Amino acid sequence: MYVQCPECLTIFKLGGAELAAAGGRVRCGHCAAGFDALRTLTDQLPPEPIEYLDTHPAGELPPQLDLPVFRPNPAQAMLFVAPAERTLAAERSTLPAFAAARRRARPPRTARWLAGCALLALTLLGEVAWAERARWLDDARTRPWLDAACARLGCTLPLRRDASALTLLSRDIRPHPSVEGALIVSATVRNDADFAQAYPTVDITLSDLDEKRIAMRRFMPREYLGDTRGIERGLAAGASAALVFEVADPGRNAVAFEFKFE
Repeated sequence: MYVQCPECLTIFKLGGAELAAAGGRVRCGHCAAGFDALRTLTDQLPPEPIEYLDTHPAGELPPQLDLPVFRPNPAQAMLFVAPAERTLAAERSTLPAFAAARRRARPPRTARWLAGCALLALTLLGEVAWAERARWLDDARTRPWLDAACARLGCTLPLRRDASALTLLSRDIRPHPSVEGALIVSATVRNDADFAQAYPTVDITLSDLDEKRIAMRRFMPREYLGDTRGIERGLAAGASAALVFEVADPGRNAVAFEFKFE
């Protein structure tokens, strides 16, 4: 089966296990964009040259399956039940009524049981907080508390990120002076936030006169800044920085370009 990334238009081959791993959600190995693989899923590729794969329309009702391949008989129904449930069902069928009633009795809630539940709850909260750490680190309400706690513990927190506070002051595109078939894209960005923030991930999209995307490239800070210490310090509050990108020339049809900060 084949799918196409809607961001960079790369076509990938995948199997059923990969498709089912996250309910059809996949991540592009070229531009790291997440997308729904089911929208362009196809068994065969169209004849070359290939530009776009057909997009399946979204229906209001799920399609009905009318071509069965196998149907188990009632005696095999327990095969689809978890092993623990099959064992419990077998025991219930052989135990007398008074023994089954005693087995269903709930154990008393002891102090150890309550302490174990509290420990599990705290562990779950810790895992959720760790999974959502990027949101807490960038939240203006929680960041001062985290900075104060980290100052006492002697640790260092990563720089905050707020792409909405970045203002594009100027941009330009021109042929590369020393590399044939390449372009130089330059931009000046200003940090309007009241705090120093990390340099953003920059998406550059080239399009034609009909605003049809021709090429797209995502740059990490280390790819457009050569100063490692500058990357670690981040972009100071109110400061501006000149960004320079080298991209392959997609041809004469590329007449417009767009920046996106993440």
